Amino acid sequence: MALVPEVVARLVKAGMTVAIESGAGEAAGYPDAEYEKSGATVGRDLAAVYGAPIVVKVQAPSPAEAARIARGAIVVAQMNASRNLASVRALARQGATAFALELLPRITRAQSMDVLSSQATVAGYRAALIGAELTPKFLPMLTTAAGTIRPAKVLVIGAGVAGLMAIATSRRLGAIVEAYDVRRAAGEQVRSLGAKFLELAINAEGQGGYARELTAEEKVEEAAMVDTAVAQADIVITTAAIPGRKAPVLVRAPTVEKMRPGSVIVDLAAETGGNCELTKPGERIEHRGVTIAGPLNLPSDLAYHASQMFAKNLQAFLGLLVTKEGALVADFSDEILVASRLVSAGEVTHAPTRELLAKEAP
Repeated sequence: MALVPEVVARLVKAGMTVAIESGAGEAAGYPDAEYEKSGATVGRDLAAVYGAPIVVKVQAPSPAEAARIARGAIVVAQMNASRNLASVRALARQGATAFALELLPRITRAQSMDVLSSQATVAGYRAALIGAELTPKFLPMLTTAAGTIRPAKVLVIGAGVAGLMAIATSRRLGAIVEAYDVRRAAGEQVRSLGAKFLELAINAEGQGGYARELTAEEKVEEAAMVDTAVAQADIVITTAAIPGRKAPVLVRAPTVEKMRPGSVIVDLAAETGGNCELTKPGERIEHRGVTIAGPLNLPSDLAYHASQMFAKNLQAFLGLLVTKEGALVADFSDEILVASRLVSAGEVTHAPTRELLAKEAP
């Protein structure tokens, strides 16, 4: 849910009028009555919601939803334009100005608005729980009358926000945890959580704190080390992603086949193709005794707190669009708004999206 009652109350106190689609928060644990207590108008008539000068959503509006939006309105959401080109066109036709939250610059001022990090925190936590649920083993070491049970070994590939949360959660559950990331700087964070960091003599630090793509030689070195580590793990959690690109394939089918029966792979990169060659997005499959899960939209599995975090990010972003007096800002010149603007008054201003639209033009 894009807004929760706690944040609605703050927006109302700041002088804004908030309309919420009826029933929109029910599945996340936020009933209409709580929104009404917070000062929102619960819109049984969708025209009252989509007719607002600012429309906020979690994901990009569908083309049909975009057609309902008032001409010239502002839309704020995770647009993921490369996968939602029809929605981008529909917003442009409406003369809308659209901000894509995933395009926020990686600067200190934008940290309070960073929905990618907040939702990756949720996904990393949930991934560790999925791995614990699917493995036929205990995660912690146990000393019992029947003997000592050795702890499970968890390997986390990709030590960004999701990976670090998966490491921390797996450690709390008592597992032995190893992690790998092509960015050397991630090693310190991994070790601070009590996990072992697997290192190559490669530094693939890219712009904005993300990893760059490896060279052909580096990929061979990486594959050999990952192959060995994956074969020894009971649970593998993969989180590696390159913004705007297909997820890198790090776990090949022959590597999966070296894993022990009962082993588990939880692929958090499933939405962009998957880090495991065998991953089927949105499905849970078994390959030679190894379970491979490719979950989608994991934040919705923990919708209450995921919504809470998203709404606070959104509140911070709205502070750039609305003045202290409750009026829209005169222009969108703030560097955060410039970087995240996808469509401006009906014109697609984000160059990569413009190129994609041009390629698809008849």
